[in-house]
Amino acid sequence: MTSGQRITKLRKEQNLQQKEVAAAIGMNRIVLNRIELGKRPLRDDEAVALADFFHVTTDYLLKGVTTQPRNKKGVRIPVLGRVVAGIPIDAVEEILDYEEISPELAATGDFFALQVKGDSMEPTLRNGDIVIVKRQPTVDSGDIAIVLINGNDATVKEIKESPAGITLIGHNVAVYTPHFYSNHDIESLPIQIIGKVVEMRRKF
Repeated sequence: MTSGQRITKLRKEQNLQQKEVAAAIGMNRIVLNRIELGKRPLRDDEAVALADFFHVTTDYLLKGVTTQPRNKKGVRIPVLGRVVAGIPIDAVEEILDYEEISPELAATGDFFALQVKGDSMEPTLRNGDIVIVKRQPTVDSGDIAIVLINGNDATVKEIKESPAGITLIGHNVAVYTPHFYSNHDIESLPIQIIGKVVEMRRKF
């Protein structure tokens, strides 16, 4: 197995696209593609950056000396600045950073992270917090979800369900009063649930 093939294997194991890996280490995606295809040798500095990104040794990348990951912490998922209707999450290019989730959690579904904007969910969530989101089209009443309204940027709100529709609840009522959307509104606007917030991470 070549260095390029090992990089491809590691990337696919973490469900990452070439552009995501390249952006994370400051490499041109075309260069990474050529390395993976064996059309360009892997430089030592690039090996160091990639080894750190994938949590493996440079010896593994360059020579295949060991197949044991070094200090493997989990599966990397992208932190998105926005989610917009009509654009698949996998195709969103506004990647702010990466977070890691456990392999056990990653095995339960598809995940991404989103940076919270505004203070409508304070004190539960603050502006700039990162939420880990499990992609799913429905959630239970009382869950905090990522919701698209009118196809605009996603908003983070608590969901309250009823036979007549759903209510989006912000925890800071001074900023966001509860908004009710009927079943007709859900279809016509539309209102689309993108996923359920399963974890919050705050930077100090």
